[in-house]
Amino acid sequence: MLRIKDRHDRDMLYGPTNEEQVTQIFRDAVKSYRDVPKNLYHIQWKFRDEVRPRFGVMRGREFLMKDAYSFDLDEQGARQSYYRMFVAYLRTFARMGLKPVPMKADTGPIGGDLSHEFIILADTGESEVFCDRDLVEMPVPDEATDYGQNLEDVVKRWTGKYAATSEMHDPERFEREVPAERRLSARGIEVGHIFYFGTKYSAKMKCQVQGPDGQLVTLQGGSYGVGVSRLVAAIIEASHDSAGIVWPDAVAPFTIGLINLKPSDAACNEACAKLYNAFGGAAQSDVLYDDTGESAGAKFKTMDLIGLPWQVIVGPKGLASGEVELKRRATGERMTLALDAAIKKLHQAPCGGPGASSAAHDEAQPRSASAPKPTAKTKSRGKE
Repeated sequence: MLRIKDRHDRDMLYGPTNEEQVTQIFRDAVKSYRDVPKNLYHIQWKFRDEVRPRFGVMRGREFLMKDAYSFDLDEQGARQSYYRMFVAYLRTFARMGLKPVPMKADTGPIGGDLSHEFIILADTGESEVFCDRDLVEMPVPDEATDYGQNLEDVVKRWTGKYAATSEMHDPERFEREVPAERRLSARGIEVGHIFYFGTKYSAKMKCQVQGPDGQLVTLQGGSYGVGVSRLVAAIIEASHDSAGIVWPDAVAPFTIGLINLKPSDAACNEACAKLYNAFGGAAQSDVLYDDTGESAGAKFKTMDLIGLPWQVIVGPKGLASGEVELKRRATGERMTLALDAAIKKLHQAPCGGPGASSAAHDEAQPRSASAPKPTAKTKSRGKE
C-alpha cells in the first residue's frame, strides 16, 4: 500500500482497491430492487509501494487496472454473477491468445469465502503453480455460451480439478488426486482475480434497496480485477521465441509488417503503397511500414523482434516477376505470391487487431517505422 503525508503531516494513502468507494456510489444512487443486479466498472491507474519493481510493466509501482463490482439482491444471484464473470474471464483471456488456469485463491483483506485468480503459465512467472495438466488442455467455453443460464456446472468443471499456487498448495492432496503423469509444476503470471464477498461492505455501509415486499434488503457483492498493463508483459512472456515477440492476432499492435527492401526503387515504393492501402483500407487491418535505410537482414530481425502476425516483404528481385513474399510470424511459414494474390490471401487471413482502422483510407500514406530501432532481450530469463 502506498502511503504519503500531506502538508499538515497527516497520514494518507492511495487506495489499493475501491470496494468501499463503489459501494458508497451504489448506495447513494440505487434505491429499488428493480435496478439490480448491476455491474459497475472502474478503470484507473493505480499506485502501490512495490518492494521489488521488476520486468517493466509486469510488476510496477504504477499500473492500469480494470475492476468490476457486482451488486445482487440475494446470495444465489451474487454467486451467479461470480460464475458469469468466471466464464467471461476464461473467454477474454483465450481471445487474447492466452491459456488461463483458474486457481482457488486466498480472499485476503478483501474478504469473502470465494475467490479465484487466473494464471497463465510462463517460465518467468512470479508464482509457483501446481495443477492437473487437464486444465491446460481443457477448451474454454465457446461463443455459444449463454450467460443468462446457470453457469455453476461450467465453473465446477474448471474448479473440480486440482490447481493451486504455492501459497495454497497441499502436496499430499496433489499426489492423492492427480495421477503422476498429469501432475504439472510450473511458474505462472496472475492476470486476473475475482472475489465474492457477500455483505461484507454493504452491511457495514448500509448499502440497501427496497425489496419487492417493501422491506430493505442488504445487497450481496463481488469484485473482479484484470491488470490491463500487466497483460502486455504477460502476453509477451507467454508468447515469444528466440527471435522476439509472437503477438497473438487479437492483440497485436499492428497486423502486418510491410518491409520495403529498397526504398530508393520506384517499383518497390509503388507496390508498397498499393499493399499498404489495400490492407489499411479494404481489409481494415493496421500496417507497420518499414521504409528505413537499414540492411535487409536488420529489417528482418527488427520485424521478427516486434513480432507482428504477418510480414510482407517487397524487393526488386521478386517484383521483377510480379511477386512478393509473405511470412507468418507464429509458424515461420513463407510463401511467394503474385501481388494481387498476396492481397487476397491477407484479406482472408486472421487480422484486425486493436489498432485496426474503422475507416477506409484509399489514399492513405504508408505509416513509417523510421524510428529508433528497439532493443530487447528475447531469451527467457528462466525461473526467478
